[in-house]
Amino acid sequence: MSESLHTHAPHEEAIHEAAEPATHKPTLGQWVAIFTALLATLGAVVGYQGTHLMNEVLLAKNEAVLEKAKATDQWNYYQAISTKEHLMQLAVDLTPAKQAAPYQKKILKYKAQKKSVQAEAQHLEQLSSAANSRSERLNRPHNDMAIAMIFLQIAISLASITALTGRIWLFGMAILSALSGVGLWVMALSLA
Repeated sequence: MSESLHTHAPHEEAIHEAAEPATHKPTLGQWVAIFTALLATLGAVVGYQGTHLMNEVLLAKNEAVLEKAKATDQWNYYQAISTKEHLMQLAVDLTPAKQAAPYQKKILKYKAQKKSVQAEAQHLEQLSSAANSRSERLNRPHNDMAIAMIFLQIAISLASITALTGRIWLFGMAILSALSGVGLWVMALSLA
């Protein structure tokens, strides 16, 4: 008789249910949690890349300023040589022709110096201009990354509100905002 009658205690049923594989669909809350975790990770990557890019912008701008300062120093040196040349020319004009030879020799020396100093100053100005252009070129993708980060943060906020309210349309808006952020991020990467 005991073989035909078998009763389960409540704890045996709980153990039996826990051992069975779960066949239920993920809830909206689970989707929101996964989505938010992915966006937070992506946001960290975008933030890091944006910071790195801003450092590159600042380094290029600093390089432009330094090269410009070096060029200014060269132009000042050019002016000093030019002043010496004019003083030697004045000495030639005021000195009898027989005694003017040493001054004329110095004039030739100063003319040669001016050419090399001028070439160096122009080269430094070109380096400054190139570094400035690089800084401006890198600043555009940095701005796009910053806007991408804003869209990702909006998406995380909308997903959080979705978890609180259970409104699926908010989750759709979060997805659209995230896609906008990812699109801007990819565009910024292609420009960098």
